[in-house]
Amino acid sequence: MFCALSGHSPRSCAGKVAPPDCIGSGLVSKREPKEKEKDFLFFLQAAARNLSKPAILLAYKSTTALTESELRKPMRAQIEIIPCKVCGDKSSGVHYGVITCEGCKGSSVVSSVVNYQCPRQKNCVVDRVNRNRCQYCRLQKCLGLGMSRDAVKFGRMSKKQREKVEDEVRYHRAQLRPQTETSPDSSVYEQPQPSSSNQHTTYVNGVYTTFSNGDVSTYIPNGYNIPQSTPLTFDMATDFQVDSTTFDRQQIEPNMPDTGLLNNIVPTDSSPFSDLLAKTILDAHNRTCLYNSDHVMEMMRKPQDMSKVVHYKNMAHEDLWLDCAGKLTAVIQQIIEFAKMVPGFMKLSQDDQIILLKSGSFELAIVRMSRYYDLNTNTVLFGENFLPLDAFLTSETIEMKLVTNSFEFAKNLAELKLTELELALYSAFVLLSPERPGLRGIVEIQRHNFAVLKALKSELNRTHKLPFKGDVTVFDTMMARLHELRELSSYHMESLTQFKRSQPHLEFPPLHKELFSADN
Repeated sequence: MFCALSGHSPRSCAGKVAPPDCIGSGLVSKREPKEKEKDFLFFLQAAARNLSKPAILLAYKSTTALTESELRKPMRAQIEIIPCKVCGDKSSGVHYGVITCEGCKGSSVVSSVVNYQCPRQKNCVVDRVNRNRCQYCRLQKCLGLGMSRDAVKFGRMSKKQREKVEDEVRYHRAQLRPQTETSPDSSVYEQPQPSSSNQHTTYVNGVYTTFSNGDVSTYIPNGYNIPQSTPLTFDMATDFQVDSTTFDRQQIEPNMPDTGLLNNIVPTDSSPFSDLLAKTILDAHNRTCLYNSDHVMEMMRKPQDMSKVVHYKNMAHEDLWLDCAGKLTAVIQQIIEFAKMVPGFMKLSQDDQIILLKSGSFELAIVRMSRYYDLNTNTVLFGENFLPLDAFLTSETIEMKLVTNSFEFAKNLAELKLTELELALYSAFVLLSPERPGLRGIVEIQRHNFAVLKALKSELNRTHKLPFKGDVTVFDTMMARLHELRELSSYHMESLTQFKRSQPHLEFPPLHKELFSADN
């Protein structure tokens, strides 16, 4: 019943303005690759251990030298592969210093003669769907990205800025490669042999395994249904290093199950590929959160409205269900938009996309709930008000379990003090779970899942260098709690099914019915 959310309608969406991006290109004519490009290739190959050989060869081709057809393309056409920095639609080039579409370019042009006003709270989401709903917020995002009539013209950027745009062009070009370009045997991603015959790492049937001098350590998330799939082998010499450190899991939580975490798989420093992947996923996250972090912090500083707490405590059982379902549906609409912007998701088959959304949307809503959890008051932002756990309690046992465990999960995740980037990558990792029942393109999903996992681990290594509790890292804790998400999803379906049987006349929102039908 409880819906782990904090918005009230899609129209109340609020997006976080992304930081200014360097623009300008300078894609070069046909020549020998520079040493820096060779270095980029090395890191690209290291980061893309989830790619098949043909895909890596394609990446090499686009990294070191442009093809004849690409060389004949105008510079503007090469830039247009990068989506509009303001709304995410197809761009038409660099306008006033920022890569944008024609619509967002026009928004900046007329800004000098029009005084826009925001009808809401000056934090609306600006994306392809909502960009025309609030011209004020659209203009502010344009300005925040650095749009200006005095902006540096294309081709006059520094070498570092040009190389950044070149990398982004290559990244988006690689994302557009059709799956048919991979070879028939791309279900096996062979990599160079490890430097030592005593060390190698594999990902088999949803299990990460490290073999070192005869010792085997594995990580299998509890509650996961592990499908049959093809082993993936990764090069320990260039991509991962073995860490034999062990810890007492009871230091996290006395009742936490022993899952055998990814202690033995530690990605090294991030690569340009991982950085671009992380940046794209963060942008998708920022565009699709109902409230940005600044607005949430502002709401936390306001005194709690006790009349709202009393209102929810006295609400009829069926009314509470419908209210929660409506708010959950608003959040899931944004989660679907987030999924569509996650690299690789739209390249999956439509059936696999539907399975991932049906099985993962509630879990992502719970993950996002942690953004709205106030650790000082143990309340969660629900609509426009912070409410405590007892505002949602009922007499039904399974519903009680759902509510209390949802609050507990959100609290535990909030205590990790994750950045928006880390939460975005964690959400993408949960979304791209290859063990969901019924999936067909398991190997493809595994590739994307592992790329996101590597980016997440790299970011956590940079921002959370100290252990969280004892010898346990933040990454360990996040992985250990994956099974709790599966349990919460099961509790939700069980509670919903039980409630619908008792109240068959009640009508739920269409999207809610589609995602959470008894047939799922």
